[in-house]
Amino acid sequence: MKKTIQDCLYILLGSLIFSIGINYFTIPNLLSEGGIIGLTVIFHYLFDWSPGLVNFALNTVLVLVGIKFLEKRTIIYTLFSIFSCSLFLFLTEETGKRLTDDTLLAAIFAGLLVGSGIGVIFRAGGTSGGTTILARVANQFLGWSMGKGILVFDMIVVACSVFIIGLDKAMYTLIAVYLGAKAIDFIVEGLEEKVAVLIISNSSDLVLDVLTNKLARGITVLEGRGGYTGNNKDVLYIVINKQEIVRLKNLINEVDEKAYVTVHHVQEMMGTGYKVGKKRLTIG
Repeated sequence: MKKTIQDCLYILLGSLIFSIGINYFTIPNLLSEGGIIGLTVIFHYLFDWSPGLVNFALNTVLVLVGIKFLEKRTIIYTLFSIFSCSLFLFLTEETGKRLTDDTLLAAIFAGLLVGSGIGVIFRAGGTSGGTTILARVANQFLGWSMGKGILVFDMIVVACSVFIIGLDKAMYTLIAVYLGAKAIDFIVEGLEEKVAVLIISNSSDLVLDVLTNKLARGITVLEGRGGYTGNNKDVLYIVINKQEIVRLKNLINEVDEKAYVTVHHVQEMMGTGYKVGKKRLTIG
C-alpha cells in the first residue's frame, strides 16, 4: 500500500510537470507535440476544444489497445495517469500563459518539461496514455527504449501538424519532441544506466583481484582463445553503473596499461547478481 501511494504521488507530480509544459510553453507559442497530445493541441488550435477533455477522450481508445498487451497493474496506473494528465491540463488551461516570446526557448522548455513529466510517470509504472502505450508495446516486443518508441510515433504526428502550424513551428516542435525523448530516457534509464565491460589482459588474475576488492562487483570469467596467436586467456565480464566506468578504467590501468577493454551499453538487465564462472569463448 505504501508503494502504491508513492507511485500515485509520482504520477500526480509527473502529470503536473507535463501539463505545465503544454499549457505554459507549447500552446502559448503555437507549437505542437507528438502523439495523442499533439492531436489534442491541433484540435485546440482548430476548434478551441479543451486540451484536457480531448486528451481524455482520445486516450480512452488507445487504452483499449493497451489492455491486450500490458499488465493489469500497468493498465490501472495508466488509467490513473490519463485521468491525472487530463485533469491538470484542464486546471492549468486557464492559468497557462506565455512565459517567453522566444520560440526556441519555448521549444526547449516544452520538451524538457513534457519529457520529464512523462519520465516521472514511467518511473512510477504508468504511462501518460497516447503513443506512450504504443511505446511500451514496442519496448516489450521490439526492445526499443521508451524514448525511441515515443520519438518514432511522435514524428508521424509532428509531420502531419505542418499543415496546421506551418513548417517553421513544426521544426521547432521537432526540437521539443527530441529533447522530450532524451529527458524520458534520462529519467527512466539514465539514473541507473548500466554498461557491460569486457576486459582482455595478460594479467587477468591481478585485474580480477583488484576489481573484485575495490569495486565490490561480481565478475564472470570467460575462457577464451586468441584467434591469431592461439593462446588461451581469461576474459573478464562485468556490468556496472555508467558513473563507475572512469574508476574501473583507472583500476585496470594500475594493473595493466595494455589491457584491451570494450564498453557496451546495456539495454536491459535481469537477475539478482553475478557469480564467477567458466565458459568457452573464442576471441577473433
